[in-house]
Amino acid sequence: MSPLLHASLAFVLLVPAARAAPARELTVFAASSLREAFAELGTVFEREHPRTKVIFSLAGSQELRTQIENGAPADVFASADWKHMQALVAARLASAPRKFASNEPVVVVPEDNPAGVKTLADLPRAQRIVVGAPEVPIGAYTLRILQAASKRYGAAFGDAVQAHIVSREPNVRQALSKVALGEADAAIVYRTDAQASRGRVVAISIPEELNVIAEYPVAVLEHAKEVELAREFVDFLLSPAGQVTLARFGFRRGTGG
Repeated sequence: MSPLLHASLAFVLLVPAARAAPARELTVFAASSLREAFAELGTVFEREHPRTKVIFSLAGSQELRTQIENGAPADVFASADWKHMQALVAARLASAPRKFASNEPVVVVPEDNPAGVKTLADLPRAQRIVVGAPEVPIGAYTLRILQAASKRYGAAFGDAVQAHIVSREPNVRQALSKVALGEADAAIVYRTDAQASRGRVVAISIPEELNVIAEYPVAVLEHAKEVELAREFVDFLLSPAGQVTLARFGFRRGTGG
């Protein structure tokens, strides 16, 4: 092969690589309860954004907030409550949060339900109750639910529940796991978590007048490296397609406000 022809072929082979768009990575910090829904949403987002990789870091919202405050690199934060989101907004680490979903706490028990818990009022029957730690969104919601329940069912209800709490977990999935594994008789988690563990746990609804609705805000972080991509991901969560996917995993619709 002549040197001229060899050089021409090399040029042809190099052109596609030179023109290829650089790969982008979008880092999303998200509450543990979003695991399954965000896995699917991330796959769809990647398909619609060629050469883009969505990386999820899932943990309790309070843990993710602390990581962001300490400089962890991330583009988007999706929280299971407003408290931790507003703290980041106040610190000028996030801006313009938008509600994209909501969720409903429920009581979960193992499939064989050894304690015979059938309603919230039966919760004191459970000898091993697991809840979220107070700083965890589900833990804070649980405190409000138990306070309301104690007013209805009497102080003895609250005292008995507190006496039977065996652990306070750093995220909702760890509370769920202990019930699914038979290490606890009951826990309060989100309905979406119970749905994700269908066949291993049974969900028991909490009376509406005693329950609270968990709201999920999302925001682009101020130190995001992929600002435009982050904005597109937030818009995708609030799009009709994003909302349909979230609903399929048990989340209620967001409003964007």
